[in-house]
Amino acid sequence: MEEDIDTRKINNSFLRDHSYATEADIISTVEFNNTGELLATGDKGGRVVIFQREQESKNQPHRRGEYNVYSTFQSHEPEFDYLKSLEIEEKINKIRWLPQQNAAYFLLSTNDKTVKLWKVSERDKRPEGYNLKDEEGRLRDPCTITSLRVPVLRPMDLMVEATPRRVFSNAHTYHINSISVNSDFETYMSADDLRINLWNLEITNRSFNIVDIKPTNMEELTEVITAAEFHPHHCNTFVYSSSKGTIRLCDMRSSALCDKHSKLFEEPEDPSNRSFFSEIISSISDVKFNHSGRYIMTRDYLTVKVWDLNMENRPIETYQVHDYLRSKLCSLYENDCIFDKFECVWNGSDSVIMTGSYNNFFRMFDRNTKRDVTLEASRENSKPRAILKPRKVCVGGKRRKDEISVDSLDFSKKILHTAWHPSENIIAVAATNNLYIFQDKVN
Repeated sequence: MEEDIDTRKINNSFLRDHSYATEADIISTVEFNNTGELLATGDKGGRVVIFQREQESKNQPHRRGEYNVYSTFQSHEPEFDYLKSLEIEEKINKIRWLPQQNAAYFLLSTNDKTVKLWKVSERDKRPEGYNLKDEEGRLRDPCTITSLRVPVLRPMDLMVEATPRRVFSNAHTYHINSISVNSDFETYMSADDLRINLWNLEITNRSFNIVDIKPTNMEELTEVITAAEFHPHHCNTFVYSSSKGTIRLCDMRSSALCDKHSKLFEEPEDPSNRSFFSEIISSISDVKFNHSGRYIMTRDYLTVKVWDLNMENRPIETYQVHDYLRSKLCSLYENDCIFDKFECVWNGSDSVIMTGSYNNFFRMFDRNTKRDVTLEASRENSKPRAILKPRKVCVGGKRRKDEISVDSLDFSKKILHTAWHPSENIIAVAATNNLYIFQDKVN
């Protein structure tokens, strides 16, 4: 992993100035499609913005890595549940792409209650010469038609259309936190705080409940589901994580309702580190299979851990993301930052892990060399082709010139959502209402 990273920030009105951003502009999810040619973002206003990668040009070969706006559409609208007197936010919680089967693209987007399947397609021709309609689309009087015309297709300016093909609703009592497309590409699952449902992509009025951890008496509730994902190759296998820091591997071949897990991954707690905040910071906010499906990566508040599917009692790798915040847990609890849900991603070869932190910092860990680097996504260092310099956080003592004190960190600026191109060293980082795209330095 190179520490020198070339940065390219998209120049588009979607990336508004932080000081003028509204709550609706805050990016809530980022996802590359399977080829990396498209990048989708969702925001708290229910909008989905899709960026497309520039095609290579002989005149400007360096523009190959740039992404420009391809399509923007309103995915979800605010709703109101009259039975429960509950407002349903339009915020996009997750976006997942389906593999491309034809010229069109398909993606799933979800808010707290409803999952939608969207088709994104291009149109560059329009039909002309109808017999029963005039050029403006009005119906003609059949008595005036004296000859038969053959309609023809005329070229037109390229238009990208997003249309909802399926709406999967009324299946979740609690807030959806995860969606995951199965490797059979026919089914997907959606997970909320207490249940996981399995859907067929063609059937919207029926889903199968495959996990239900809701106790008979809600006062006995001790944990909730925080994330879930299908195995990348085995369509019968999936994992889900909990607020207690455990990961359960389930096999749908064993029973229709996977209440009994096949494997339970849990690290014994060190009694010397036990504190009032132990249970909160051990809650897992994200879980991801690596590309081979042999390992799973989890993110809790302070660390990223890599687990081998064959070893349940402890992770094989643990990376400290911002251990310098351990002494600040009390103030982080008071301002609710301790409940922030950070995501984590693998690079294309599973050799590097990336996750976010505060002060618009994000961390990269090289699993082979055990080196790590802290980088910053900000407007100050985001000039095109500028080199990102590693940042360091100082904890007490004398601070060097290039270091930042832990007391100076801005906890309102946080990198919760990141994505890595499936085959190249191109990353997307969402910092509040700004989207930054970085790539390896090109010599």
